[in-house]
Amino acid sequence: MKILQTLKTKTTRTMTLVVVLCATVLAAVPAPAQTAFSPDQIKFGPAPPTLPAGAQLAVLEGDPGSSSGDFTVRLKMPDGCRIAPHWHPKRERVTVISGSFKVGMGDSFDATKMTAFPAGSYAYVDPAMHHYGMAAGETVVQISGTAPFQINYVNPGDDPSTKK
Repeated sequence: MKILQTLKTKTTRTMTLVVVLCATVLAAVPAPAQTAFSPDQIKFGPAPPTLPAGAQLAVLEGDPGSSSGDFTVRLKMPDGCRIAPHWHPKRERVTVISGSFKVGMGDSFDATKMTAFPAGSYAYVDPAMHHYGMAAGETVVQISGTAPFQINYVNPGDDPSTKK
């Protein structure tokens, strides 16, 4: 009887130790990065200072500021938000999620030469192509590409990060 009780006590201690060790290992494993989002899970925050005031950004994949790698972001813009003529050193891929995004090509912002792209539209812009944009209504666009994401304004004075 005493042998059975001793064996039962040792088994209980061993099982407790196993459970504690498993819990410790599971707690130490970092959670995997989120790879799928429902609309309510997308959290917007302030956009970088190189984008117009009032714009908000949500990073869905990667890091657009890193030295390499893929990224996907969503840019939310209030009605009338303008992005002055600029270019990127790498291809930019844009999908209009909601609202309407007007785009023009060239070195000068000319609203009469813009094309409106409604929700569901997709476009890509090759490196060094000068273009500009404007939100018609609150607009959300999804931008994907290869890091680092850079925006180079044709007229450096148009860069919002240089204005106070």
